[in-house]
Amino acid sequence: MRHRVLGRTGIEVSPYCLGTMMFGFVGNPDHDECVRIIHAALDEGINFVDTADMYSAGESETIVGKALKGRRDDVVLATKVHFPMGEGPNRGGNSRRWIVREVEESLRRLGTEWIDLYQVHRPDDTTDIEETLSALTDLVHQGKIRAFGCSTFPADQIVEAHHVADRRGLHRFRTEQPPYSLLARGIEKHVLPVTERLGMGVMTWSPLASGFLTGRYRKDRALDLSSGRPTLTPGRFDPSEPLTAVKLAAVEELVAVADEVGCTLPELAVAFPLAHPAVTSVIIGPRTMDQLRDTLKGAAVTLDDAALDRIDAIVPPGTDLYPPDGAWTLPSLAAPELRRRPAGARAAA
Repeated sequence: MRHRVLGRTGIEVSPYCLGTMMFGFVGNPDHDECVRIIHAALDEGINFVDTADMYSAGESETIVGKALKGRRDDVVLATKVHFPMGEGPNRGGNSRRWIVREVEESLRRLGTEWIDLYQVHRPDDTTDIEETLSALTDLVHQGKIRAFGCSTFPADQIVEAHHVADRRGLHRFRTEQPPYSLLARGIEKHVLPVTERLGMGVMTWSPLASGFLTGRYRKDRALDLSSGRPTLTPGRFDPSEPLTAVKLAAVEELVAVADEVGCTLPELAVAFPLAHPAVTSVIIGPRTMDQLRDTLKGAAVTLDDAALDRIDAIVPPGTDLYPPDGAWTLPSLAAPELRRRPAGARAAA
């Protein structure tokens, strides 16, 4: 695979990044098989591996650490911090207190002395962004991380973080990791233009749209509840739900595009994000060896303008056909009390 530079870090990464969220008890609990999958990905030319402390409660990082023994220098290793790791207060978030503690745990689980890219997994409205950037800058100076980035941040918070870094003489977010797929193109409106202007690397997640672009779920096909994601959230795949119906209708049209291109729907799906000039690498998250091999076939697919025009006609640029699963919601939209005056103070002055 031809390498790309990750933003302006000077770090060269493969156009596909191996995501390891499915390694551990959440997906594949067989450590030996997961190690073989990681080795197979490296042998195929992938040099970029992404994990997070919260994936299977740290088990994913442990598996990655096992796999990289003897191969650490050849891999650009990324992990993330933010989500709670245990019960009680101060065991999650973006505070200095938590970041400087949890990075040590990630280093221990990964069996390494440094992390190439340390990412803030989600925004934290309870923590001043200067607090977060200051802690991460110190970790760079200490040599524990080489660069840091953010994940699923809205464009305005990315811009704010860069302004704060410039004013305070701190290091900046060098990368952003947003959701992006044929069915979820919302980041094309603001996030990708902002990352381009700021020279940030972009590694996108969920190219298969939580399974809807695997070809397994079709409009007129009975839903199999015996395995996979439907066993966890069957309602999300219910064709009678309006959002699901919209996704399934788009899938039928995208299958036709894949046929015209001469590839499968999953191959079309993993090739699509790389057509955007702002995207550096696409995260693929296999659970099995077969899934890895099938997904990597998309690396050979190049989409021409005719195919991209057809896709634009099905899912217009900048459009999300559904809210990407696992993405971040603004607190002001999720919590009514943040957008409503107290009942006693609502009368006009």
